[in-house]
Amino acid sequence: MTNEKAVAEKLLQINAIRLNPQQPFTWASGWKSPIYCDNRKTLSFPYTRDFIKSELCNIIFEQFPDANMIAGVATAGIAWGAMASDQLKLPFIYVRPKPKDHGLGNQVEGYFETGQKVVVVEDLISTGKSSLQVCEVLKKEGLQVEGMVSIFTYGFPVAADAFAKAGVTLKSLTNYETLIALAIEKGIVSTQEENTLLNWRKDPAGWNP
Repeated sequence: MTNEKAVAEKLLQINAIRLNPQQPFTWASGWKSPIYCDNRKTLSFPYTRDFIKSELCNIIFEQFPDANMIAGVATAGIAWGAMASDQLKLPFIYVRPKPKDHGLGNQVEGYFETGQKVVVVEDLISTGKSSLQVCEVLKKEGLQVEGMVSIFTYGFPVAADAFAKAGVTLKSLTNYETLIALAIEKGIVSTQEENTLLNWRKDPAGWNP
């Protein structure tokens, strides 16, 4: 079993990812979706949590060997970034959605120095817009963004284009294609539902169930 497949299986086992082509979910953006991903659930399952933490550390160590700091994206990426940085013995910071409106007005929390090489940890990549905004905040603070690691990515073309344009390398523990292939293998979805799931991914904004 590949690591991508193992991660996808663990997410399915604890219902962190749910598939329901017949009764689609509604995202905050208003999009209708046959899939819902809530990786925060994994924090409540110690063995799954430990496995995903180890996979995050492996990919950071292998793909971004020059990194000397980890940054978590608030809020879902904070726990994963903190756990990974603890295991890798690297400093940790996190990035707020916007600067605080009191105190020092920080958007980046924690101690860092200009020029440090940072890997950003995110739980989920959809369009990539908010995740890349975090990278821009870090760059403006004088940090060098080595890349980003996420637990899951939908693999939308718009996200791939956005990361390529921003010059940010994205690595994910697992992805939509691996998940759907596993769901078919396990009989969670039918061949007809597979077509629905794959068609949604091509045009999620315009998808009409």
